[in-house]
Amino acid sequence: MAFADELRRVSEGIWARELEHPFVQGMGRGDLAPEKFRFYLEQDYVFLIDYAKAFGLAVSKAPDLEVMAYFAKLCADTLNEEMALHRSYCAEFGTTPEALEAVEPAQVTRGYTGHILQEATVGGVAEIICAVLPCQWGYSEVARHLKAQGMPSEPRYTKWIEMYASDEFEAYGRWLRETLESLVQHRSPREKERLKAIFHTSSRWEYLFWEMSWHMERWQVPEG
Repeated sequence: MAFADELRRVSEGIWARELEHPFVQGMGRGDLAPEKFRFYLEQDYVFLIDYAKAFGLAVSKAPDLEVMAYFAKLCADTLNEEMALHRSYCAEFGTTPEALEAVEPAQVTRGYTGHILQEATVGGVAEIICAVLPCQWGYSEVARHLKAQGMPSEPRYTKWIEMYASDEFEAYGRWLRETLESLVQHRSPREKERLKAIFHTSSRWEYLFWEMSWHMERWQVPEG
């Protein structure tokens, strides 16, 4: 069994619940409340800033030039393409790029990016891949699942689904899985269990990100 399949098996229940989450299903039907989508976009934008930093750290830790180059591409595509889509969406809501960058990360956003950056800082490339893979691989699966159900009439959600269901985006996750496979060949059982734990934690945060966006929840403690 491929190591990526082992990772999925550990978190399969979480991934299945993501597909049925009301936020995800609302995008698929096209009836998700616009204010929820706007909240999601703003939080995902600040999330992607730190997500790109993790790819930058992977560039510095890559074992060879080929891996360096691909992580550099992932970093550039996140900053220039994925975030550009978010900026175009938010412009429709009247949010400027400057206001978008000034968004305060919500509790879940900060927790998720803190987890990813912690693993990217103290770990190697395998740890970084396991931290980012539930997002990179998961979005492709969510979007392809929604596309298979039939595209919504709401253009905002159609555009989101088309981007993340694309062959190009799917290729990113596939490359990460294949690269991880080569990196874990000589890892001990204990080290592999640690990688599974990283992946499972990120899978949990992924679900919580949809949940946060559905409830538009910033912090669970009072202001002040």
